Amino acid sequence: MISHPPQIPSYGITRDVRIRFTQTAAGATNITFQNLLDTILVATTATTASDLFEAVRVNSVELWAIAALGTPNTVSLIFDGTTLGAAGDQKLHTDTSMGVEPAHVKARPDRLTQVGQFQASSASVAFIMNCPAGTVIDVSMTFRQPVIGFAVSSQNVLVGATAGAVYYRGLDGKTTALTNLPVVGPLAVI
Repeated sequence: MISHPPQIPSYGITRDVRIRFTQTAAGATNITFQNLLDTILVATTATTASDLFEAVRVNSVELWAIAALGTPNTVSLIFDGTTLGAAGDQKLHTDTSMGVEPAHVKARPDRLTQVGQFQASSASVAFIMNCPAGTVIDVSMTFRQPVIGFAVSSQNVLVGATAGAVYYRGLDGKTTALTNLPVVGPLAVI
């Protein structure tokens, strides 16, 4: 009897994840495909790192902002998905808190837009958020890991990292000390 090894798809292995972030300072933020891929990386030295995955596809983004005492808060989201020769759906997803009801937006990019398809690390904007401080942000995405090795360097340098360790960064790809969008809680693999 001849035994064959299991077949691995040529495009690699995919992982669906949901990561929760909070926004510590109010304002509009452009989130790039590079930022999304830099949220999970592995240290190669004490100051350099490589992305763990080669491509990312956004499945949904969910925002919650609670009203400040007597003051409504508004959250908004646009899937820009702008890459050379293509743009996202440009639909504005927005909500404003009323009384004790939080502002809440859950949006999915259109399937045939750039942000709804796998994208490699680039400075192209995947989506734009405008949120008050304290907003809770859930990003559901699918990461693709290649079958063969690759080394895409992270955008920002590490400080005092342990080579081989996996690190999580803010939604903007910055270190925990510098980000306004830190990771909250554990990574959910879905």
